[in-house]
Amino acid sequence: MSTSASPQAQAPAKASPKFPFWAQIVAGLALGVLFGWLARSQDVSWLKTTLEQVGDIFVQLLKLAVAPLVFFAILVSITNLRKVNNAARLASRTLLWFMITSLISVGIGLAIGLLTDPGAGTGLTPADGKEPKRHGSWIDFLTGIVPKDIVTPFTELNVLQIVFLAAVAGIAALQLGSKAQPVLNLAESVLELLQKALWWVIRLAPIGTVGLIGTAIASYGWELIGKYATFTADVYIGSALVMFGVYPLLLATAAKVNPVHFFKGAWPAIQLAFVSRSSVGTMPVTQKVTERLGVPKEYASFAVPFGATTKMDGCAAIYPALAAIFIANIFDVQLGIKEYLLIAFVSVVGSAATAGLTGATVMLTLTLSTLGLPLAGVGLLMAIDPILDMMRTATNVAGQAVVPVIVAARENILDKEAYAAASSSPLDEPAAEPVKVAVAA
Repeated sequence: MSTSASPQAQAPAKASPKFPFWAQIVAGLALGVLFGWLARSQDVSWLKTTLEQVGDIFVQLLKLAVAPLVFFAILVSITNLRKVNNAARLASRTLLWFMITSLISVGIGLAIGLLTDPGAGTGLTPADGKEPKRHGSWIDFLTGIVPKDIVTPFTELNVLQIVFLAAVAGIAALQLGSKAQPVLNLAESVLELLQKALWWVIRLAPIGTVGLIGTAIASYGWELIGKYATFTADVYIGSALVMFGVYPLLLATAAKVNPVHFFKGAWPAIQLAFVSRSSVGTMPVTQKVTERLGVPKEYASFAVPFGATTKMDGCAAIYPALAAIFIANIFDVQLGIKEYLLIAFVSVVGSAATAGLTGATVMLTLTLSTLGLPLAGVGLLMAIDPILDMMRTATNVAGQAVVPVIVAARENILDKEAYAAASSSPLDEPAAEPVKVAVAA
């Protein structure tokens, strides 16, 4: 005779943190601004060096996991699609909404740029610019997808090539079926291990925030921000319009859900993206909040990694549109309808070139080379880039969570009760499940 018993005693519920994570981030921002201002105004070299080292260590810890995380996340996400009904339809709808939101975003960027002329009155000249080391061109983009060997993409952190390798491995695993199951089991275990390690790094985000924000203020100061005031405001306003205007409108009309609930659930990922400036580094948080917003895990595990490497409304749509107009102003180049259409085309088709890493230099050079604008113009924007990249990346990540919600809602697979209840921090560990004990007699 055998019976099963579930003991009444369960793991005690965790007490709510006295100092929530979002408040820790805000405190880190405030301290970073204060320390950065002190380091710059009082010329405290050791403080500036310390802030820089703290920020660099945090970013390096995030980047350490990028290559294997992207590979295993894409591999597992592709194979997980076999568990989803109408997988091909979901994948195509996801890509379609990526393109729609990118097109809207680049339109907003162009409209703001045309209204404000961000390069006028800055006092900058073509002599102030310099050509960047990293270029983007259509030939490089197309030929650069396929790696020359397996090792180099991981050592040089070429995310686009890592995505290619993972996609090939995932499709091959689907074709092999049950024969590939041991490899898939290993991949899922490695992915969980990487995500667990990355959670530890994410918990350091408040400290990393102090270093990153402090370094930005200490290195560039408010004077530089003032010099680029119009352009900086344009990027932040354009990103805010997309994040708090376009996305809520699409959620309310296309998905027919309350946008307020989305921001309650997605805010932890958005704020981490603002600080870390890395869509890929934020990916585990983005996936977790997307699942908590009611998107099925099997679909979210595909859509979020796919979006983290290709969905860039901030870096690949708003920013290059504004930057192209800014650089055209400085170099006194007239842009017409054809050039604006080319900007929109590059933003929608070429966004994978940004590949979820910090910064959008490759995407900008791709846009400039397509328009025939001087690549030296990129150098004009490099100093201000870290400050711009915070808002761009936050917009990227918000879009990477919005699209799966929209698609899931339109395909009637969104758990609307979970969506309405999504408000907890993604840094809270899931509650322990009751342990079932089998007693044999």
